Amino acid sequence: MARSRNMMISVTFLAMLALSAALVAGFFGTLHPAFDSFAHFRVHLAVLMALCALPLLATSFRLQAAAALVFAVAAYATTSLPLPRLWPVQAAYEAKPGDQAVYPGDQAIYPSDQAVYRLLQMNLRFDNPTPKKVLSLIGRTNPDVITLDEVSEMWTTELGYITSAYPYRILCAYPNGVFGVALLSRRPFAAGTKPFCERRGAMAIATVDFGGTGVDVAAIHLSWPWPREQSWRIGELSGPLASLGETAIMAGDCNAAPWSAAVRRVASLGKLTVMPSAGPTWLYIKLPDFLRRFAGLPINQVFSKGAVLIHSASRLEDTGSDHLPVMVEFSLRPEEKKPVDEDETATASATQSSKTKS
Repeated sequence: MARSRNMMISVTFLAMLALSAALVAGFFGTLHPAFDSFAHFRVHLAVLMALCALPLLATSFRLQAAAALVFAVAAYATTSLPLPRLWPVQAAYEAKPGDQAVYPGDQAIYPSDQAVYRLLQMNLRFDNPTPKKVLSLIGRTNPDVITLDEVSEMWTTELGYITSAYPYRILCAYPNGVFGVALLSRRPFAAGTKPFCERRGAMAIATVDFGGTGVDVAAIHLSWPWPREQSWRIGELSGPLASLGETAIMAGDCNAAPWSAAVRRVASLGKLTVMPSAGPTWLYIKLPDFLRRFAGLPINQVFSKGAVLIHSASRLEDTGSDHLPVMVEFSLRPEEKKPVDEDETATASATQSSKTKS
């Protein structure tokens, strides 16, 4: 009995060590994409390590277990993942008098003179068996712009049914005909601009007119992490990312967690801020729904820069894909007037006075 117990303790301790090694590796993703692959599972690794450490607190490994628990909590804290109630406010959000943070399900309160727009981000899944659920969600939520991933041939036909509601659009085909991206808008593209498709269909960009202000809106779809070609694809997209204007919002399936080196690299190339995650969005289809929402991965990201102020983000209901849709509400910071130089004002007043006398 004692031998069996000692064996169980040893196995648990070794498992805790293996999990801690994987967790540490994830913090060195900038050194090699292989390390970054561990980073995407940081939450899962931290939780599993903590579960291994807890029973070890009652053994001779109590000090190591206590250190592992502290590390697990610290690692989880670096993800800034929301608790069951989401954190909707982007780090770049600037509160003004009358502004209030918004949580999904609460009544949104914004300044009365500030228009609020909605962006819907969806990975459609190329072989989604229930496409009408997607079209129904779009019709009910009525977003201003929509960014889409895994736009296969089937989806080209399905999206045609909502052309009258979203006449401004660009669909970018992927070489395999499966993983294309698309951007749909109720609002017109800015005059004198042309929408753009990255040559392999991994990114679409269009300048959308939001009440007279042109905003670059982009849809992006990255490949899977190492050992797949994600790092290489990010390098290929460096040009389109750098071409984004001073005010832009971009959303898509990045196949990478928001705290990963991959997402930080994308943000750096586009001079963008990544929005704190709305929670797990990729869900293993065969898991029960209550477990999928907590065991999934937060890999659908939203980025912004310039005058874009993100107010809230929430996951919507399942529409037949292995990704949950994400609805983002944002507004545009009004243009700031340059402060008037006192010397210039005095000079102008003197000149005006002189002209009046003459």
